[in-house]
Amino acid sequence: MRWYFGFFFVSGFCSILYEIVWVRLAMAQFGVTTALVSIVLSAFMVGLGLGSWGSGYLTRRYHDKIHFPALRLYAITELLIGVSAIAVPHELAGGRELVQRILSSNSLSSSGYYLSSGLWIAIALVPWCACMGATFPFAMLAIRGNGAKDGGRSFSYLYVANVLGAVSGAIIPLFLIELLGFHRTLYVGATLNLLLASCAFVLSLSRSAPVHPETVQIETPLTQRLRSQAKARLLWLLFGTGLTSMGVEIVWIRIYTPDLGTVVYAFAAILASYLGATYLGSWAYRLKRNQFSVENILLWVLFGFCILFPFLTADPRAPLPALLRLVLGVAPFSALAGFLTPMIMDQYSQGDPDLAGSAYAVNIAGCVVGPLISGFILLPLVGERLALCVFALPWFVVAFLFAYSSAAFSLRKSTRSVAMSSILILSSLALAVSTEGYEEQYAKRQVRRDNTATVIATGSGMRKRLLINGVGITTLSPITKMMVHLPLAFLQRPPANVLIICFGMGTTFRSALSWRIESTAVELVPSVPALFSFFHPDARNLDPQLGHIVIDDGRSFLERSPERYDVIAIDPPPPVQAAGSSLLYSKEFYAAAKAHLRAGGILQQWVPDGDRATWASVARALQESFPYTRAFGSVDGYGIHFLASVSPIAPDSPSELAQRLPSSAAADLIEWGPSATPEQQFKLVLDREVSIARIIAEDPEAPALSDDRPVNEYFLLRRLRQRGFRRTVEQRVLNRSEYF
Repeated sequence: MRWYFGFFFVSGFCSILYEIVWVRLAMAQFGVTTALVSIVLSAFMVGLGLGSWGSGYLTRRYHDKIHFPALRLYAITELLIGVSAIAVPHELAGGRELVQRILSSNSLSSSGYYLSSGLWIAIALVPWCACMGATFPFAMLAIRGNGAKDGGRSFSYLYVANVLGAVSGAIIPLFLIELLGFHRTLYVGATLNLLLASCAFVLSLSRSAPVHPETVQIETPLTQRLRSQAKARLLWLLFGTGLTSMGVEIVWIRIYTPDLGTVVYAFAAILASYLGATYLGSWAYRLKRNQFSVENILLWVLFGFCILFPFLTADPRAPLPALLRLVLGVAPFSALAGFLTPMIMDQYSQGDPDLAGSAYAVNIAGCVVGPLISGFILLPLVGERLALCVFALPWFVVAFLFAYSSAAFSLRKSTRSVAMSSILILSSLALAVSTEGYEEQYAKRQVRRDNTATVIATGSGMRKRLLINGVGITTLSPITKMMVHLPLAFLQRPPANVLIICFGMGTTFRSALSWRIESTAVELVPSVPALFSFFHPDARNLDPQLGHIVIDDGRSFLERSPERYDVIAIDPPPPVQAAGSSLLYSKEFYAAAKAHLRAGGILQQWVPDGDRATWASVARALQESFPYTRAFGSVDGYGIHFLASVSPIAPDSPSELAQRLPSSAAADLIEWGPSATPEQQFKLVLDREVSIARIIAEDPEAPALSDDRPVNEYFLLRRLRQRGFRRTVEQRVLNRSEYF
């Protein structure tokens, strides 16, 4: 059995590694929209479910025809999983080319694009994920055939090992990606799967052919009906626990992001906390053996209570460190879910691989439905707090139904369980009523919710702020005006149009319209443009014939667009380390942008303060993508405006730039200062020019930022190596003369 523990530990590690990398590769190829990410994760889970169900069916249908050790079936699946690490990146890239060819010959809408992309993603991922799902029934068949003494609880044994491996899979790949990139990290996973396959095959050589015990059970019709009802009830519980577990995980991302931030390590912390506590709960179940029954009403009341426990730890008034907030809030529910799921699985399957495969498929079906309900229905309609209440309520009802129908408890035990359950239910109500959500700390606010994010507009005057999932994105600043005025003024001819990727408060979009040219802004979060008038009361007066706002992934829109632009201005959401932001800094993105610039057109790339490796990698990516690049510090010394073009960017003076401004654009440029004239405003920026070579010299070993090497997002090992490097954001601003 220890061999199987090792197998499933490594297998769990690889499965999470593949999930992390495949999601990112799909985002790079097809876009970063919520719908597309949901498609990728759903395809992953659907494949697991189909593989579990299909392999369970095969073990029942053909087990008596297998005349070799069943462990070889497991070895074959691990071999195929290893092959998937090499095949999936090529399949995704090929699918993108296919979709692009379809786009070039047909006029597809945005929904048509994502439908065709989603179909291809499903074709690419589901068969390989089915191999992952098949590992449980095949391994259980091998265990059963070899007559292991704990074979009746083999699922929970394998589940514990798999979850423990998944915990390491949520952490270690982050370091591998930083060192090796996405593709070579997949090669590490492929190597491990091939080693698993080899070890399992060699081990099977010492195993005899599987034993097929003849089991004949004679049951009365009443017994058969009761057994059928009991098994159906277990399947519903498995579906419900899967749905709830994955559904509340989506809510956790929303409620803990204000404290953890939007970096990849924050999402990894949520996943690792969930899986780590799940492992502890599963391990506790293995120790307790058969001391608990699914009819224990206290377990289900406690399950519902734990769903609401994050109300307490996520309350902004609670004086807790961010990581402690997360662990305390996530661990109770996750541990109980880890306890209940293998317990129900063991009671349902009794070590039978066919029954285990079917039951696990039902659990995974719940895991598919949960995030869809959470992300597309509950969060947009009722918000984070009521969403958790909706997930908790059914489990209180389940406890009531068990209490009503069960005759298993004595009066004394029933009274004790009812009393404790009542205390937990009252505590749940107290949590819901007495705690606050993160948005309630802002007295003056407008809140919008959609399937992408919770968006808050708050403040007054020049102190207005935009927050997405509780993270500050931007403020009213002359920097965002300069993002479009600077490249437009450098053009050697009157501009005709401009594309702005990332809407924010709409300041850059508003400034572009002051040139009286066609301006298109692309925003990923639907609720953000809806708050345009909160930040700019004159938004309703802007020319609707010239201004166009598109809700889409900026990179995906650009690649599909037939238009060419005089200026493309990109302002990815801060911080520069934000998860997914590298897709708007990479060489692959710059190649797409270059193809959509008119002759003499200019790309403006805003980069807020980051570490020296990030700055160097962005500068190198721009230098390798465009023959002409320049870089300027902002009006207040924070961050860099990169300008890039396929044509020379003339060394114009501040007065020459100011003379090209229409009167309305000149007024817009100096609306918020700090200078009184456009010429002085441009001078502040031009005086802070820094050479691209100087920026690259900050870290000459940093690779050009690419989809495969997102240097800005994966930085932890680099930070640990550079402990002596203490030039923080604040120090850069204070010592701006050193750089500009």
